[in-house]
Amino acid sequence: MLAFVIPARNEAKSIYKVLTNLHYLVPEMLIPVINGCSDDTLLEVRKLCAKNMHILYFEEALGIDVPRALGAFYAFRHGADRVIFVDGDMTGEFQHNLTQIDQCLVQGADMALTNCYPYITFRQPLTSSVLEFRAKLNCKLNVFTELGLANPAHGPHGISRQLYAKVPTRELAVPPVSLALAVQNGLNVRVATAIPHVKLGSLVKGPIHSKKVAATIIGDCIEAINLISNKPRLRIWRGTEYHGYSRERRFDLLEEYLLKPDSWQVFRCS
Repeated sequence: MLAFVIPARNEAKSIYKVLTNLHYLVPEMLIPVINGCSDDTLLEVRKLCAKNMHILYFEEALGIDVPRALGAFYAFRHGADRVIFVDGDMTGEFQHNLTQIDQCLVQGADMALTNCYPYITFRQPLTSSVLEFRAKLNCKLNVFTELGLANPAHGPHGISRQLYAKVPTRELAVPPVSLALAVQNGLNVRVATAIPHVKLGSLVKGPIHSKKVAATIIGDCIEAINLISNKPRLRIWRGTEYHGYSRERRFDLLEEYLLKPDSWQVFRCS
């Protein structure tokens, strides 16, 4: 059973398009994880009234990546054997790539990644810095030859029930750490497809947002490198500390909701 998990916070301008694209692929479950919204995201989601829709609604902002973890928990608890994550602002037409990710999981992959930089072109310094740390992590894991710069922090990716059984739910909220733990546990990690970053259709949110996302991913990679090196999970490299949006991750709410899943607000199509 295939489930799509779609984190969405204030994505009223894009979420209907994203869900329509995913609905076209006829998954058994579409799971938007709406959290901390001050716009009409919920109303836009409910416009797509489909029997496979499971709308998870949280009044609080959960922070970056935490909605993925909660969505995966819900999906596997309700019978999914594979989950694909697609952000709520990714309006690009890449259904074929999602099919490739799903096929990769069906064929035995436990984590199926997207290569979002398939071509060698000019890269902005910020992008180059992020890719440098993604390369450091994959080299440390001895998977650079197989994965290149691919990382679950960027682009649609999928996981299997087997991975979910071995990687703690909390760690799905720190994607590079989930990759590190998957490799450490001997799970099958593959690059399933390639989607140039521009084709994802994500909205441009300005330079401050870009810098914070970059710091988040870099810090996550450093944390993963320290984890597999049996060091404290710090986010410091050569005297610089990288947090970005990481401090906004509500691990407290994640743990709270995992303890009482029957209390969640879930909307279904009537």
